[in-house]
Parts: sequence; C-alpha cells; structure tokens
Amino acid sequence: MANILLVDDDVELGNMLQEVVRREGWKLSVRHDGKEGLKAAIEASWDLILLDIMLPEIDGLQVLKQLRQSSVETPILMLTARGDNVDRVVGLELGADDYLPKPFYSRELVARIRALMRRSARSNDEIADVRLIRFAGFELDMHEADASCDGVALTLTPTEFEVLRQLATHHGQLVTKESLSMQVLGRQLGPFDRSLDVHISNIRKKLPSNPERIETVRGRGYRMVETATKQPQ
Repeated sequence: MANILLVDDDVELGNMLQEVVRREGWKLSVRHDGKEGLKAAIEASWDLILLDIMLPEIDGLQVLKQLRQSSVETPILMLTARGDNVDRVVGLELGADDYLPKPFYSRELVARIRALMRRSARSNDEIADVRLIRFAGFELDMHEADASCDGVALTLTPTEFEVLRQLATHHGQLVTKESLSMQVLGRQLGPFDRSLDVHISNIRKKLPSNPERIETVRGRGYRMVETATKQPQ
C-alpha cells in the first residue's frame, strides 16, 4: 500500500482526496500547514508528497526547498493555482517532479500519482535488458536508478533520472519534447509548458563538467552527445 502525504490547508479538499486515494488502495495522511507538513515529511517515509504552494506558517516553496536539501528520492507533486506560472517554474527549479493546477479532476490527480510512482519504483522488467548504459561520460544503473557523470555521483530526483534515462537510452538520437513529455511526465506537452526545460536545466547544473553534452535541438527536443554541436543561427 502506497503512503501519500498531502500538505494543503483546504480541509474540504483533504476530505475529498481521502476517499479518492482510498478507492485506489493507497493511504493518505493530511497536514494543513507548512510547518506540520515539513515535520511529517522529514520524520516519516512517503511514497509521494502532494504539496500545495499557498500554505500557512511556511509556504509550499520553502517546504519544498528544505525537503530537497535533505532528500531527493521522494516524488513531489506541487498543487498550484491555475495561472501561477512563476510559482510552477520556481517549484520545478527547487526540485519538484511535476505540478497540477487547481482545480483538477480526481482522475487527473490519480493519473499523475501513478506516473510519478512508476518513475520512482520502476521494476526491472520495465527498464530494459541492459542494466548499465555508458555514454558521453555518463553511467546509468537502470536497476538501482543511480547515475554518475565523469565518475561523480549525481543526486537526481526521480523525474530527473527518468529524463536522463530516456536520453541515455537513445544516446546520439533526437528525443522530441512531445515524446519525452509522454514517457517521463505521462502527459501531452502543453504549448507553454516549460517543465522539461526546467528539468533539463536542473540536470545540467548538477553535471561536474560540460553541461552541453545534453544538447538542445531548438524547437524540437534534446539529445545526448559526446561533443556538443553548434546550432545554426
């Protein structure tokens, strides 16, 4: 049974999600302010955390920042007000795996939860027959979800690892944004959705050298390369 933590001050929403989660065979614990939510997130082990941005005591972005300083392994789904694009980008930059704008349909939330938990607990037969992939200085252990670059261990969120896995599996080939969004985020890429751009940027910042080995193909997608090539002006 998956254990999920919801940190949201909307009591009515919490009660509704209790029933939604119960029907899926999961267990939901609820905290209604950022201080209590942060304490619960740190003191217990969770399969996933649902984190609202607007919270009393400590806002959701501060909770997220403190959580990611201590652990990157637990998937975190931000719950944001519709239209708060700045908060979404900041949240992704701080290490959130994805976001879901309010109000949302319960089926959409369940789909996002399933996608996130698949990323963080992918079974061996879903990964591939190949355990290790080495390319462009990267080494990815598919079974353990560990990654290194130039011999330096990378501390990646579940979504960042999955982005890198997709690029490494197709190393040297273009991986379109549309394909990456479906494979990693489990949804179609919206016209103004910067989620993938932020995840790629986060990965590049964690590389010990040569972040250009993850190449942006303007307007199309990304590819992992031995040596970055110049984009035409």
